[in-house]
Amino acid sequence: MGDWSFLGKMLLGIGLLLVLMGLLLLGMGKLFSLGRLPGDIYFQKGSFTFYFPLVTSILLSLILTIILNIFLRR
Repeated sequence: MGDWSFLGKMLLGIGLLLVLMGLLLLGMGKLFSLGRLPGDIYFQKGSFTFYFPLVTSILLSLILTIILNIFLRR
C-alpha cells in the first residue's frame, strides 16, 4: 500500500503545530486581553450570558491571512 511513516510524521507535525499555536493563543489572551476588544458583543441579563467575539474573530482572521500569505507565497 505504501509507506505509512510519512503520514505518521505529518500527523505528528500537525499535532505539534496545533499545540504550539494553542499555547501561543493562551499566552496572548492573558497578555493582550484578546477576546475583550471593543466591538465584541457581550450581553448579560440575569443568568443568561451571550458573548460573540466579532472584532476578535476579524482581527485573528486578518493576522492569520497575512502570516499565511507571507509563508505560503510562491
